[in-house]
Amino acid sequence: MIKLKVKSGDTVKVIAGDHKGLTGKITRVYREKNKAIVEGVNMVSKHTKPSAKNPQGGIVKKEAPIHISNLSLVSGAADNKAKGGAKKDSKKAKA
Repeated sequence: MIKLKVKSGDTVKVIAGDHKGLTGKITRVYREKNKAIVEGVNMVSKHTKPSAKNPQGGIVKKEAPIHISNLSLVSGAADNKAKGGAKKDSKKAKA
């Protein structure tokens, strides 16, 4: 299993997919699937049957997991994304 660069409570920005550009807070991380649930991002409609908890039933909007490769950490004060990963050596690139 790979080490994840995000955890619950981090603020992230979506960098790819239908919800590109949206920012939110991670509520849950699924390590085995490399996915995370972000508040207000990747909302899906789920049809529910009537039950004791919800006697009416109907359509419920909820967040679906999004792959962590499509997320980027956002630094605290500035709205710039903080890249997590290997840095490229600029001297080697020019030579």
